[in-house]
Amino acid sequence: MATINGVLGPIETRDLGFTLMHEHILVASWAMRQCFPGYVDEEKLIRDAIRELGSLQQRGVRTMVDLTAINLGRDIRVIREVAEKTGMQLIAATGFYWTEEPWMDAWDAEVLSEYMIREIREGIGGTDTRAGILKCATDRLGVTPFNRKLLQATARAHRLTGVPISTHTAVSNQSGLAQQDVFEECGVDLSRVVIGHCGDSDDIAYLESILTRGSTIGMDRNGIDLILPTKQRVATIAELCRGGWADQMVLSHDASCFIDWFPRQLVEQSAPEWNYRHVCDVVIPALRESGVSDEQIGKMTVDNPRRFFEQQGAY
Repeated sequence: MATINGVLGPIETRDLGFTLMHEHILVASWAMRQCFPGYVDEEKLIRDAIRELGSLQQRGVRTMVDLTAINLGRDIRVIREVAEKTGMQLIAATGFYWTEEPWMDAWDAEVLSEYMIREIREGIGGTDTRAGILKCATDRLGVTPFNRKLLQATARAHRLTGVPISTHTAVSNQSGLAQQDVFEECGVDLSRVVIGHCGDSDDIAYLESILTRGSTIGMDRNGIDLILPTKQRVATIAELCRGGWADQMVLSHDASCFIDWFPRQLVEQSAPEWNYRHVCDVVIPALRESGVSDEQIGKMTVDNPRRFFEQQGAY
């Protein structure tokens, strides 16, 4: 059985259990945190995270993948403390978000990939926590020349370390397909990639076009009804299960205990179901009512994550 890099050390893939494949604990600007003490109340954040992860453990969730990229304010100290105090198996990511930043502009893909490789092989932020997954992103601008470079850097880090890839996409421009194109050009086995945020779409043809190329799709924004209501998300997953695709889907929320992109009050008012518990409490019961079997649910929550992480090994 394979082992993968967990936040507190190696995890045997057979021990992953029910796994949420796309979540965050903390998303917050490092620049603002450095300039304004108290910008993030870390003590409250950690208390909130302990409570929320404890509620997941009560629901049978054993592992959570924190896909916070380097330039989204990933704080490995916080992630480690939460893992230590909860016993939840956490997996940390390395990689860069899609947003263009001046410091990245002059560096080529090889240089950028070396930072990711260092975090996989040596550790993150002076700790012995090694990244267990690569994160990359494409958004509303599509695959720009800058974004292509980030995808190429991610592909290189993947090929040299064997660590799998999970992405952020915008379904409005069907950028999941464009990501697959770049990865394929770089020699990546597309079965080693989760194309993220596919659950934001109910376009079955689009989703099947990704699936037929071998990637797993992330139905991973459950609870964000502003983008697509839960009823439609569930209906899409159920239809894909009827089509034989349960082996290539994973479930999650893309939720966090703190995110500084918008006021918390706004989140609570506009997306009250956007939390780590929504899949267990709402989505899975609704899938069962839609005819999705327990075997298929087990594939999406246990078997597929395990298989995805088991395919370790550099090319």
